Amino acid sequence: MRSSPTMQRAAVRLTDRPMDTPRPRLTPATGRAVLCRAGFEKEAAGEMSALAGEARCGGYARAVADTGVAAFELYAAEDLGALQAACAWSRLVFARTAWDLHARIDGLPSRDRVGALREAFQSLRIQGSGLRVEHADSADARALSPLARALSLPLQRSFHEAGILRASEARTLHVLLMPDAAALLCSAMPGSASAWPGGIPRLRFPASAPSRSTLKLEEAFLVLLDESERHRWLAPGQRAVDLGAAPGGWTWQFVRRSIRVTAVDNGPMQAALLDSGLVEHRRDDGFRYLPPKPVDWLVCDMVEQPRRIAQLMARWLVGGHCARALFNLKLPMKKRREEVELCLGVLRTAVPGVRLRARQLYHDREEVTVLALPTPR
Repeated sequence: MRSSPTMQRAAVRLTDRPMDTPRPRLTPATGRAVLCRAGFEKEAAGEMSALAGEARCGGYARAVADTGVAAFELYAAEDLGALQAACAWSRLVFARTAWDLHARIDGLPSRDRVGALREAFQSLRIQGSGLRVEHADSADARALSPLARALSLPLQRSFHEAGILRASEARTLHVLLMPDAAALLCSAMPGSASAWPGGIPRLRFPASAPSRSTLKLEEAFLVLLDESERHRWLAPGQRAVDLGAAPGGWTWQFVRRSIRVTAVDNGPMQAALLDSGLVEHRRDDGFRYLPPKPVDWLVCDMVEQPRRIAQLMARWLVGGHCARALFNLKLPMKKRREEVELCLGVLRTAVPGVRLRARQLYHDREEVTVLALPTPR
């Protein structure tokens, strides 16, 4: 009897894969995984280890240089709740996003990645309401971007059919594709991870802005403030001081929101900003200038020793010269995490009750952005 075309195609699919092709290897794990800037894996792993140690969570950090990924794996699964609290994304400086880590899969077959990933999640008995296929922001991992896009819809369909995706579940599932046919299998509860894929807000450089540094402040407003805070604290008619303002990248973000700015810098400012009527240019020393009356915002992106910047911010906050301060700490080549902790310690000691939010943003480079909110008087 002659076989039908359908039977012929099915036979090809079954025999296409060599019989001796090894099955994917699934290694269960319990812990936290984060994405970070490539080259800062040591810092990301180090802060997780320090926080886990404070919470008495036994485990170990994993980080490979220049991969943009770090993880902390627990010895005992029952410590996961404590680790989630200790290494919450809001507490991590060097993490762009953070997830619960469930397993690593190696040897993903190129002809049936969907089936292998479906079987892996089924064996882990983990369900979620949604699924993201992502990759790290490193030289090797960026090449996986087309594959991540190609897998997204087929995986979602397959996971729905298998009952892995259910509307009743709260968490989101994350598949982090890795080089060499590997992936990390993770999940996150609502609000516990970045809303942006890879933790990277894709911002477009405004043609009228005077420098690309404007994107750093725009990202800081998106990441370090919630929607309510942006509405209340970035309202028209407020006042700001921008130390080290020239040529005006950070000042531009305030002007577009109709906020008046005193731009302090000996260098020239963009003419269009000065023509706006919202900018006063003061050719003063940023370390000496003080406003005649308190302002709503102090921002600072001066290239200076991070400890000196921290001390300057502390003087403004203690003196009541600003309601809040947002600034960058330019990091040294070595002991970068230690330097950040030292600077944050300077602020906590000088400004009792200060609330600090710190993050190495996507548009940051060898620096960390800090928001300091003093206790209301």
